Amino acid sequence: RVAMAAFVGYIVHANGIKFPWAMQMDGTAFPSETNPPALWDAVSDDAKWQIFGLIGFLEFWSELSTPQHKHYMAGGKPGDFPDFVSGPDGIPHPVPFNLYDPFKFSKNMSEETKERRLRAELNNGRLAQLGLFGFACAQTIPGSVPALSSIVSPYDGEFMAPFATNVIGAPFGL
Repeated sequence: RVAMAAFVGYIVHANGIKFPWAMQMDGTAFPSETNPPALWDAVSDDAKWQIFGLIGFLEFWSELSTPQHKHYMAGGKPGDFPDFVSGPDGIPHPVPFNLYDPFKFSKNMSEETKERRLRAELNNGRLAQLGLFGFACAQTIPGSVPALSSIVSPYDGEFMAPFATNVIGAPFGL
């Protein structure tokens, strides 16, 4: 799911699609860059920390085991994200929708159909990962993906560094 969202995000940003409102509370607009890695470089560190905070929360939540949800390493189903429930076994306030099937369309679906859709989702995720790495290679290694050479623009920044400064190594002089 993450790779599929990242692939769609890459395509959206590469085509210059952005929200019409301000990105930050101080009125800073969304960057107008259409090269996705360069666009990420233009986003403020505060916004990046907010994104990583949400990712961290979702990772924490996905690792939870509750009476209604078993962890996949303890007999639960892989890919089954726990529902956002409120109360003593959940979060302290109600959340109206869950990440998977927020409108409960799949509650009457047969197990065979659910299994088939899970396989399709896994395969789509794998394909999205290949697409992302294809874009990354095409932007950083000239000529590595000939089919994309006229589609994506080169990027000369540090592709795998989320921040311009080394926030982990800075206290150690790295």
